[in-house]
Amino acid sequence: MAHGTLYLIPVPLGPVSPEACLPPDTLAVARRLEHFVVERAKTARAHLKAMGHPLPIQALNIEELNEHTPAAVIPALLAPLKAGHDLGLLSEAGCPAVADPGAALVMAAHRESIPVVPLIGPSSILLALMASGLGGQRFAFHGYLPAKEPERSQAIRELEKTARRHRATQLFIETPYRSAALLDALATTLAPDTFVSVGADLSLPSQLIQTRSAKNWRGRSDAVKDRLVVFGIGI
Repeated sequence: MAHGTLYLIPVPLGPVSPEACLPPDTLAVARRLEHFVVERAKTARAHLKAMGHPLPIQALNIEELNEHTPAAVIPALLAPLKAGHDLGLLSEAGCPAVADPGAALVMAAHRESIPVVPLIGPSSILLALMASGLGGQRFAFHGYLPAKEPERSQAIRELEKTARRHRATQLFIETPYRSAALLDALATTLAPDTFVSVGADLSLPSQLIQTRSAKNWRGRSDAVKDRLVVFGIGI
């Protein structure tokens, strides 16, 4: 029996209609699948309902894969694919398998020679880079920086050195409850003329996108308070 296909299905980055940020072909795939692996079942059910899935959501086969999933159980999540069924992978928000535990399922699929098809949808990382004005020829994404000092400031200085040495934009993300503190740290730790880009609530009505020198971010951290932010450092 031929294997099914693993579809990587992006979802909105916040409370907006899926039709506002997902193309018809992506929605069509999501609506025809009956098997899904997701980061959080409750969130995934809400996404699939909003996407207009024609079946009762309770009738769908939904398995979770998150940071607490033991590596030993991941191969078992391929069972629908090995049985010939197509399978959808969903993250909590944005693109699955990018800064997301779903990458482990994608690697497992490759080991079994199962076809993998990424679908089009919003990526907060690329949206932030596109809108930053910083260099897009070379860039790196670092996930979350350390939350506490002095580790946080040390990480910021290292990223600045890398940006300067390689002329490469350095991207990282922060949770809503720590984003203002991180912007304060960037504004005071970086050289005054180093650029800091902020992409908050990307693709949402409350979207904020600004790039300023570090010194010009001082005293402005309230702009990102309680928002999920993708930050960028550039020279």
